Amino acid sequence: MIRAMSLLNTESVDWKTGGNSIWVDVESPSPQEVSELSQVFAFNPLALEDALTHGQWSRFEAYPEHVFLVFRTLDQPQACNDETERVSLFWYPATDTLVTLRLGEVDYLSRTWLEFEGLRYGSEERLIYTLLAQGADTFFKFADAMQDKTDELEEELFTQPNPRNMAQEVFEYKHTIMDVRRLVRGARESVAAFARHGQVVTSGYAVGVNGQGSAGKIDPQAQEVMLYFRDVVGTLDRAHDTLESARDVLSSVLDANLSLQSHKMNEVMKTLTTVSAVFLPLTFLAGVWGMNFEHQPEFAWRYGYLFAWASFIAVGVSLAVYFKKRGWW
Repeated sequence: MIRAMSLLNTESVDWKTGGNSIWVDVESPSPQEVSELSQVFAFNPLALEDALTHGQWSRFEAYPEHVFLVFRTLDQPQACNDETERVSLFWYPATDTLVTLRLGEVDYLSRTWLEFEGLRYGSEERLIYTLLAQGADTFFKFADAMQDKTDELEEELFTQPNPRNMAQEVFEYKHTIMDVRRLVRGARESVAAFARHGQVVTSGYAVGVNGQGSAGKIDPQAQEVMLYFRDVVGTLDRAHDTLESARDVLSSVLDANLSLQSHKMNEVMKTLTTVSAVFLPLTFLAGVWGMNFEHQPEFAWRYGYLFAWASFIAVGVSLAVYFKKRGWW
């Protein structure tokens, strides 16, 4: 699917005729559509290959033809999983043209397309900033959802009388956080590279690419662009720190859970040890009276059997009461 709109008034335009200040959105293109796009837009072959490759990580590159950015974010952040979605941006500053290519549905891009009101003021780079900012927000949504999961685990840990062993669940969450942190680092490095190369994203796309322009002088528009992208970098930095904190909290929950499980095991062992200690003297008495000697006075006594049972009960109850008072049982 290919659709296009004017960045100035959001009206649909024919992308095949080219033009300035347009946004072309491409979803899951067929080989024929890719060929048609290549005839209209100057795609760098390496960039186009990366955009059409599944699993490509976030990356930035300033090619002679265009600026290229792959931005990989989370698909379902509220579900606390590491499924991802990806948008490849081809930005032509000389004509204020943006081509977004994706291999599947991307919620925040579709939402931006529907809510976009046109660029009545400022630079067209604001649109790129909007897309990157909303993509970065998916990491914060994941961090918030993970915080809720952590709170639920902590509440269960300290409110349930017999908390379950949640070690496997915690390890799965920690593994997911590690994967998401790698995504955040990749996205941050890509957007940071975009910000550092802000001087190439100017109306003339001259400085830093083809050697034209005034050396050491940054266009005011480029300065504005760099501020936008640095804001996204700051958002990704905060998301990375938040995920690090969530990982530390999960480690604390895991340690507390293991301590409680160990405490439960100690209680069980203490109970078993107490029972064994109670039956130990009884076993000794039964062994003594179970010896097959011919002359044992107790056997000739009329109340010897009752005396044996009374001894068993007295010794067992006495030891049980003693252990109870000492807090061993």
